[in-house]
Amino acid sequence: MMKNWNPLFILLAILTTSAMIIPALLVIPFSDQGTSGKMTEKISANKSQSQLEKQSSVEVAVYRSQLHKTEKEPLEKYVAGVVASEMPADFEMEALKAQALTARTFIVKKLMKGSDAPDGADVTDTVKDQVYKSPEELKQIWGKDYQWKMKKIEEAVGQTAGKILTYNGEPILASFFSTSNGYTENSEDYWKQPIPYLKSVKSPWDKKSPQYYSKTIIPVKEFEKKLGVHLKNKKDAGTVIQRTAGNRVGKVLIAGKEFTGREIREKLGLKSADFSWVIKGDHMTITTKGYGHGVGMSQYGANGMAKEGENYIQILQYYYQHVQIASSDDYLKNRITAQKSSENGKKTAIP
Repeated sequence: MMKNWNPLFILLAILTTSAMIIPALLVIPFSDQGTSGKMTEKISANKSQSQLEKQSSVEVAVYRSQLHKTEKEPLEKYVAGVVASEMPADFEMEALKAQALTARTFIVKKLMKGSDAPDGADVTDTVKDQVYKSPEELKQIWGKDYQWKMKKIEEAVGQTAGKILTYNGEPILASFFSTSNGYTENSEDYWKQPIPYLKSVKSPWDKKSPQYYSKTIIPVKEFEKKLGVHLKNKKDAGTVIQRTAGNRVGKVLIAGKEFTGREIREKLGLKSADFSWVIKGDHMTITTKGYGHGVGMSQYGANGMAKEGENYIQILQYYYQHVQIASSDDYLKNRITAQKSSENGKKTAIP
């Protein structure tokens, strides 16, 4: 016999049941019972720093000239220390990347050839090789600006990690300098031997460098002593008889004695071999244009190109003609294998 259910009673029954079931449905999916998989979190550390650690499969032994001892650094961290020491951190990112490749190419070539650095080191931390400063030294130099400057440099190094410049399958002599006189120099006009990828090119961006013009005042007697000359007639203090392809002084006659522009620059401690002078009383005022030997990449030129939108590859291929970019690991295989074998030997050694 069918019962007559009161509609109001049915509605109350449905609401009561729903109130009991819905909270259970909400809780069950978030309980750990019966789970077959859970979402996990894996967030990488600072990208530039982790990239430097990851890519540094080779260590560089650096002779610290002030401390008179050798310290070892992973290759990419060494490169970061060189870039931080050799180029202003407020330069454009693409210029910093270009500098990273020159620094890495230099050390890879050095590691392949062997070194005459003291204390069994691969390289020194001076201009004899390339300037390198540790994070602790950079913190002292940069102070409160250390964090943003180092982060920017590590990013430039990390984004180019493992890349070097080659010519005919060999790492190049990646020379660089601060500021040109408007042109870079042919290698043979500075080192005597011609190097096919180190040819003179225009570098008009350097005019904005604070090093573009410089003046030095020295006593005439000091000038004479350093050059080993005697200026009998001060109205004729020298005659330029040859210019280089980069418009620097190739040869100059002073009191009947011939010098190269490089000799004059080095003997007088000038910023550039593009120089001229005038005698005023018992002093000479020497004007120079540019800063550095002039061979290879101009740093201020690279920064100027970067500001105009050129990337680091375009910058490098402009200052180093017909070069290619290659992997540093391809040239350091023997060293990588030796270091890995050494590490494995330490791990398996019985105490």
